[in-house]
Amino acid sequence: MLNGKTAVVTGSTSGIGLGIARALAADGADILLNGFGDTSEIDRLRRQLSSEYGIKVAYCGADMTKPADIERMIQTANRELGKIDIAVNNAGIQHVSPVQDFPVDRWDAVIAINLTAPFLITRAVLGQMLERDWGRIINIASVHGQVASVDKSAYVASKHGVMGLTRAVALETATTGVTCNAICPGWVLTPLVQKQIDALAMRDGLSNEDASVKLLGDKQPSQTFTSPEQLGALAVYLCSDAACNMRGVGLPLDGGWLAQ
Repeated sequence: MLNGKTAVVTGSTSGIGLGIARALAADGADILLNGFGDTSEIDRLRRQLSSEYGIKVAYCGADMTKPADIERMIQTANRELGKIDIAVNNAGIQHVSPVQDFPVDRWDAVIAINLTAPFLITRAVLGQMLERDWGRIINIASVHGQVASVDKSAYVASKHGVMGLTRAVALETATTGVTCNAICPGWVLTPLVQKQIDALAMRDGLSNEDASVKLLGDKQPSQTFTSPEQLGALAVYLCSDAACNMRGVGLPLDGGWLAQ
């Protein structure tokens, strides 16, 4: 379905972003990977994706806190892949602290990566999408774009902001072939979360399964994690013709979190 399309996926060298990049690649899209990590491992990943799916894969290690880096990433994608049809704003960070103790530098970093970067990327790619009258902007928000949790003020504020940005862009492009939507995951089983499960199991003497249930707590009623592959499948759907009139929505993949 996505043969001839190109996608920029931020934070895609591991976890959710990599799951989405793989799914788009499997459907034929050329990919620009972005993120941090071991250079040789990223090069291996790039070559693996290219060989496995028969696509072009570029890479840019742009820092999402730096507007000049974001501009460089967009230029790299246009130069090496020819254009940008799909932008997936996935890169994100978290910091946990009560509001009265929240470090201002951590607030600034969370807002910069989680909210300002999606705005800058959208601003940079929207013109060419409108010229071709086709484009997909997919923001990876969170259930925290809809509800709050304690000690996560910056993250919750940033993700609520992402939902506002998603809706505003959707309205501005409503009569065009460009759509803007968000995906709102709950707990997702990434390598980082697996480390939390392993640490909890060791600390409390639990099995891996019991530690998973304890981590999910009462937030995710399904008591199961969402996988990066499931999020990737939803991103592919949002790129399809079936979703062409889906505009400005936040799709939860949260095991019932928001149903409570």
